[in-house]
Amino acid sequence: MKTILFALVTTLADLQRSRAALHLEMLALRQQLAMVTHRDSKRFCFRRSERVFWVWLYRRWPGCLRSIAIFKPNTLVRWHRKGFRSYWTWKSRRRGGRPSIEPDVRQLIQTMSRNNIGWGAPRIHGELQMLGIQVSESTVAKYIIRHRNPPPQSWRTFLESHASELVSIDFFTVRSHTSIASTFL
Repeated sequence: MKTILFALVTTLADLQRSRAALHLEMLALRQQLAMVTHRDSKRFCFRRSERVFWVWLYRRWPGCLRSIAIFKPNTLVRWHRKGFRSYWTWKSRRRGGRPSIEPDVRQLIQTMSRNNIGWGAPRIHGELQMLGIQVSESTVAKYIIRHRNPPPQSWRTFLESHASELVSIDFFTVRSHTSIASTFL
């Protein structure tokens, strides 16, 4: 009696579902049946194509989690997440970029910048073009040697160097009658 009632309720529920949902459920059940009948051992080792099928079905119809009987729904969700991660890893892979320059050109740039301290990337780039070497200015800027700037001059050195030119009045404050008058007001 219970099985007849259960069959009646599920049939009424199936009448309200769409035709596509019913077909997807039948596809899921047939796939499970095919997987069970083609296995020799008790433990399932799913092939990659089967995992791809179940992830595709889950993306298309998330309700397939209710009809799975041969593995846990969490397994399917794990496969889906793994596929999502591997897709974005593939999507964000390195795809080449700017081609590297030859080591002898790199050495020439470093030699030119070492021997000519006042030359920057634009000047070295121009010299390389005159030699017939085609590289961009940003590449030259990447490989030039950065020279360390000397420390700035200290105040003591400045005062010792310019002591004869300094006027002693620069170091004293002279109060005029306007400044005295403003202090009393």
